[in-house]
Amino acid sequence: MKKANYKVIGVMSGTSLDGIDLVYINFDYKNSWSYKILEAETIPYPLNWQETLAEAIDFSKERLERLNKKYTSYLAEIISRFIEAHQIKDVDIICSHGHTIKHEPENNYTLQIGNLPEIAYLTGQTVICDFRVQDVELGGQGAPLVPIGDQLLFSDYKYCVNLGGFANISTEIGDKRVAYDICAVNTVLNFYSQKLGKEFDEGGKLAASGNLNKDLLQKLNALSFYEEKPPKSLGIEWVKSTVFPILEKYNENVPDILHTYTLHIAQQIAKTLDNQPDSKVLMTGGGTFNNFLLRLLKDESNCHFTIPSQEIIDYKEALIFGLLGVLKLRGQVNVLKSVTGAKKDHSSGVIYEI
Repeated sequence: MKKANYKVIGVMSGTSLDGIDLVYINFDYKNSWSYKILEAETIPYPLNWQETLAEAIDFSKERLERLNKKYTSYLAEIISRFIEAHQIKDVDIICSHGHTIKHEPENNYTLQIGNLPEIAYLTGQTVICDFRVQDVELGGQGAPLVPIGDQLLFSDYKYCVNLGGFANISTEIGDKRVAYDICAVNTVLNFYSQKLGKEFDEGGKLAASGNLNKDLLQKLNALSFYEEKPPKSLGIEWVKSTVFPILEKYNENVPDILHTYTLHIAQQIAKTLDNQPDSKVLMTGGGTFNNFLLRLLKDESNCHFTIPSQEIIDYKEALIFGLLGVLKLRGQVNVLKSVTGAKKDHSSGVIYEI
């Protein structure tokens, strides 16, 4: 008989490189899933790790292997410190996403570092990780994986939109969950903010101070990815090969680029919604703190946007990766073919025991 209660640590590192999110969660199952976040913390990346992870996409195979070992040790150390700092005694499993270095589903390849077997030994805990590889092997995009958590934990909302390194959306169409990446968000906004010595565009103030470049907006909105049908997903490779070359052709001030790109994000998100006032949209991710982006989005769509507690904004992905691990432990489906395009629904992830 399966347990009804699980104490889990969820661990997430996103493409925006702002840090490692850790949550200690209590999951309960009584006809449906419920949760309570007991502890939560984000550990910012030191500058050397930010730079290394940003550059790693261009590393050789041998250098990536060395980085994987080093990052696994670093991640294990961060998790162990979290357990110690919060005096956590009861842990069924640690569920870790790792950090995405390369995501090329069209080449049947995805790499998340930090998912080596040593992580279980170094933390002294059972670890479930490497959630994306199996889906890619089954012909899926390997992303997004969060939508099953949206379905099981946040079913009150018609849409769940996350604004992280990329914007992604999750919703029900008929009896199927559908989800996909919409466009790049903080991977672009942070890059241009850093040109002005800012880690990110706080509140969207830099973008708000800029002016719209209609020609640039038109070129961005014409990108072919936006016309593709889901399932579809994005990686930093796409930003570097497709988005940055467009932006680099415009030798104007950074606030104008930020202003134009932020409107582009709002318009692309609005295109995915049904524009109905009674359609509830749950907004999460770091981009939710970008007041200018939220204002533009409300101008573009009549939907009802809900900003949840900061805990959910900051830690929803880590929370759901915790749930993915619980489902894997129970031998239940945690990845939906309707979302990723895989050959079948499946239970993904690798279990490492001490």
